[in-house]
Amino acid sequence: MSSYDVIVIGAGPGGYVAAIRCAQLGLKTAVVEGRETLGGTCLNVGCIPSKALLHASHMLHEAEHNFAEMGLKGKSPSVDWKQMLTYKQSTIDTNTKGIEFLFKKNKIDWLKGWGSVPEAGKVKVGEEVHEAKSIIIASGSEPSALPGVEVDEKVVVTSTGALTLNKVPKKLVVIGAGVIGLELGSVYARLGAEVTVVEFLDAITPGMDPEVQKTFQRTLKKQGMKFVMGAAVQKTEATKTKAKVHYKLRKDDSEHVLDADTVLVATGRKPYVEGLGLEALNVEMTKRGQIAVNGTWQTSVPGVYAIGDVIEGPMLAHKAEDEGMAVAEVIAGKHGHVNYGVIPGVIYTAPEVGSVGETEATLKEAGRAYKVGKFGFMGNARAKANFAGEGFVKILADKETDRILGAHIIGPAAGELIHEICVAMEFGASAQDLALTCHAHPTYSEAVREAALACGDGPIHM
Repeated sequence: MSSYDVIVIGAGPGGYVAAIRCAQLGLKTAVVEGRETLGGTCLNVGCIPSKALLHASHMLHEAEHNFAEMGLKGKSPSVDWKQMLTYKQSTIDTNTKGIEFLFKKNKIDWLKGWGSVPEAGKVKVGEEVHEAKSIIIASGSEPSALPGVEVDEKVVVTSTGALTLNKVPKKLVVIGAGVIGLELGSVYARLGAEVTVVEFLDAITPGMDPEVQKTFQRTLKKQGMKFVMGAAVQKTEATKTKAKVHYKLRKDDSEHVLDADTVLVATGRKPYVEGLGLEALNVEMTKRGQIAVNGTWQTSVPGVYAIGDVIEGPMLAHKAEDEGMAVAEVIAGKHGHVNYGVIPGVIYTAPEVGSVGETEATLKEAGRAYKVGKFGFMGNARAKANFAGEGFVKILADKETDRILGAHIIGPAAGELIHEICVAMEFGASAQDLALTCHAHPTYSEAVREAALACGDGPIHM
């Protein structure tokens, strides 16, 4: 029986970051992981491979639509799908091997297999039982099931299957207009597929700033994606090569059918807790099937902690990483901290979407007085030069104190630009603080400064 200070169950972003931080703090640490590679869903079948395909397909789009205008003439590149998948896999391999190196560097043991917690202080992997003073559950999440929809990962697929299709489908139906569906839908649309998104609600990307939602959907429509909103999917019918999606419009109960070569089910994710033994251990759960934790990420069982997708909050890799570092600090006797009010969200389409903090809807609901500063990328010289003038930066600030409460960006490099505002919010900055900060010219970031200026007397370039 091996004995550790900490055993982490799951080697995704939350788990491996928690393990590395524990090791840095002098704790003898092991990680349980049943996959053949480290990195969890994110690195193997999620964030990283999807970003590789997003990048490749965006380069194709640039070649087809913008190269000639810049004087770069010649035949547009053809799509070698097998090579694109090879590029995607090499990206995965580089990252997963990097984590293996970090484990060796920090003397972290990899306990290969699927773990369970038979009792507090013990973790079972296969037939072996290991002792640990503290246990961190970071087992992540899995795609949610949809009644009447049977996934085979060949014709009817989740995001996992969508990353390994044998060929680019002629017709792709995406069920769900959330982040995953729109990102992967945009990949295949740029590669030539006819993409139709079927969404139960009346707006895409639930919870996002309404103005961004409308602009985002309009932009995706321009790129060729079709949307069926307010539609409840009843069932799918699949053969070896084709599928039919049956749905009913909520406004009039009319029934419709869509033909597809591939159906992508992207209706959200749920905590992956199967086989952990939580029920026998009497670990308290929430009504939504998440593990309940206190302010230090400890479950109802002393010495057992949980982080990431298995607990409440947005299912984001960076949220899990923050919790991983924080729980390691707590276990080491220090103070762990996560500012849940400043966790950014990014959609990696083209244009990108970045958001942080409050939306106008949440501020109105709370009855808070606020002001809006907005600046469009058409007023940004760099964006116009790069054929990226679509979109805007919106900053929400307290009407009296000018403190930044939230920000929403749709446009070039939105996923990078949002972090300037995250840092400002972390320090309690006002919109004027951003407005008075010199920004290099010409950069996309000038649009952030102009939006901050718009919270005061007004922007300069609009």
